[in-house]
Amino acid sequence: MALPRLGIIGIGRMGAPMSRRLMEAGYSLTVTDRNADAVAKLVAAGAASAPTPAAVTEAADVVLLSLPTPDIVDAVAFGADGIGTVAGAGKTVVDLSTTGPEGAKALAAGLSAEGFTVVDCPVSGGVGGAEKGTLALMASGDAAAYEALMPMFEVLGKPFLVGPDPGMGQMTKVMNNLLSVAALAVTSEALVLGQKAGLDPKVLVDVINVSSGQSNASMTKIPKFVLTRSFDFGFAIGLSNKDIRLCLESANALGVPMVVGSSVLELLKIANAKLGGDADLTQIIQPIEEWAGVTVGGED
Repeated sequence: MALPRLGIIGIGRMGAPMSRRLMEAGYSLTVTDRNADAVAKLVAAGAASAPTPAAVTEAADVVLLSLPTPDIVDAVAFGADGIGTVAGAGKTVVDLSTTGPEGAKALAAGLSAEGFTVVDCPVSGGVGGAEKGTLALMASGDAAAYEALMPMFEVLGKPFLVGPDPGMGQMTKVMNNLLSVAALAVTSEALVLGQKAGLDPKVLVDVINVSSGQSNASMTKIPKFVLTRSFDFGFAIGLSNKDIRLCLESANALGVPMVVGSSVLELLKIANAKLGGDADLTQIIQPIEEWAGVTVGGED
């Protein structure tokens, strides 16, 4: 059985490594991105390029979106030379971006009206997961479409069908991101407190990691990217701010209070204002260090 022709719109930090894995698995790819250098690198690796989202869609059976914000997804789907300008019958659009539940519902409604099958499928696992094929894929939508996409999904990581309705995948993703950032934020606060109290942060992390305070933040993000002061985890504070905002907007719409989540978003807003949206997420510790007058792992 022939593999479907794939189109990928958005080949940045996540889209590029996912594209390479899919080509290595034998899929043919047509790609587009505003970054000409990113396109050129994938073309050199065997992909075809197209000038517009519409042209990618014409060339593909399945179109994957890996884009940073809901506004960009909306423009790619419904703008001039967008996906929606192409006849959608027999074609599937899979949105791997994080756009929030309302964005996913709008995308599905608009493109379904043009004949497309739409699968909401944000991913988690970062650049490392995209490179290694260990992403979590949180799909929602038609079960038959999900099953048809399973071989492709398994090249990228571990897929889950979390529900039948557009937006359920997005809801799962933004909740997961809230948990992840909350753990990083409170672990950062604890380490600043420990530094101020005279504790060795490396020893403190070792203790936490065999105790009940253990988390992905203490196991991975803090040792690799904070204690080393490299701050190169690879995910921007501005994008995290967007993800947590989307989660809290959804919670508000459903009438669910988010006391802790709201505090996490406030810290992200502060870090975003002080450091800029392109700063690494692990730099969220730096405003806390500034307020306390210490540097974790560094000199007071």
